[in-house]
Amino acid sequence: MTVDAVEEAVEGAMTGAVDKTTLANGVRIVSRRIDHVRSVSMGVWVDAGARDEAVTEGGLSHFIEHMLFKGTQKRSAYDIAKAFDAIGGQTNAFTSMENTCYHARVMDEHLVTMADLLSDIFLNSTFSEEEVESERPVILSEIGMVEDNPEDHIHTLLEERFWGEHALGRSILGTRDQILAYNREDLVSFFSHLYQPDRVLISCAGHVDHDEILSLLAPAFEGIKARDGFPVREVPTPSSGVSVLSRDIEQTHVSLAWPGLPVTDEMRFASSLMNTILGGNMSSRLFQEIREKRGLAYNVYSFNASYVDSGMVGVYAGVSPDKLTECLDVTQHELTRLCEHGVDEETLAEAKAFTKGNILLASESVDSQMARLASSEFHFGRQLPMEEVVAQIDAVTVEEVRRVAEMAFSQEPAVAVLGPDPSEAKIRKVFGL
Repeated sequence: MTVDAVEEAVEGAMTGAVDKTTLANGVRIVSRRIDHVRSVSMGVWVDAGARDEAVTEGGLSHFIEHMLFKGTQKRSAYDIAKAFDAIGGQTNAFTSMENTCYHARVMDEHLVTMADLLSDIFLNSTFSEEEVESERPVILSEIGMVEDNPEDHIHTLLEERFWGEHALGRSILGTRDQILAYNREDLVSFFSHLYQPDRVLISCAGHVDHDEILSLLAPAFEGIKARDGFPVREVPTPSSGVSVLSRDIEQTHVSLAWPGLPVTDEMRFASSLMNTILGGNMSSRLFQEIREKRGLAYNVYSFNASYVDSGMVGVYAGVSPDKLTECLDVTQHELTRLCEHGVDEETLAEAKAFTKGNILLASESVDSQMARLASSEFHFGRQLPMEEVVAQIDAVTVEEVRRVAEMAFSQEPAVAVLGPDPSEAKIRKVFGL
């Protein structure tokens, strides 16, 4: 597909109208009708996550996410699972640093059942003591699963190093001691405190009418009562330095981070394109230099993590222990080259086409459109027209890409290393720490 073809396809990808209703208590319901599909995706979102936990509350948002599938006043955990399976529905939930979401996708003929199920688990979960005890070892197993996966664990170590004592530096899952200590009252109290009506958003995309959504959801959700104030989100201060964890495994895993941009920053598109060029796809500089030309790593990439008030730009690679220094040297060289020389117009045009192509592919998924509705509402208070997004991507200049690279990579990084006998001295020497 040519660059022009990508632009045409993107411009026509999001044609369905968006409707929004705010209930009297502040709950928002947003929907997009898509006539050419037969499925419906619905998400019940809370603008609250792990960063809203006090230091003594680590992991409660995620624990609650599990518990909302463990039984309501009229359905057992088995009843909930069986009801979703009976309609061929796909359902799940996730907890992030700033949001929690309970979502499902079904054929349009099962919309009523899906709406009833999601409403029931969100509004009527009982948090029974028996289910709390049965779910506790499941979460402990999840903590162990992350620790057993070096690529997952290295990012946890990096976040601790980068964000320090701030909530963004703590694991979404909490610690083992915390999970073992929580009881039903802790979960219910936290749920009541954070699940405020003005933090609740229901987004729906697919073959559905907004009025039908309102008739199914409004009577139930308008009953949520406002409570005491939501905890204030403190702006974090990123830090640099090196964290090493010795582990007897095959590879050395290394991840680096520098300060990035908030999710609504006007330079966010330049940062996204910079990330694509640096290590965001197979033709990116890090992938080509580290994997394709030198064979130093199988898995290498860069990434952006953006929040409402802050952000992180990062790089990850998994290498043989004897190749770590060379990999870091190449990484440092590419960062310096990007800061000092930037990119040419052709490279930037290719990154723009890649980005817009990904937007097009995502637009064909009702799940992606459902999530996009929620993200736009949370971050901008409105739906961003696709034409506006495309125009902002196209408007990014080579100088803006160089500038966001310089803003990030001219600062000292935070570095996390996991593997057999990682050398902190070598890492500090490469980056002059």
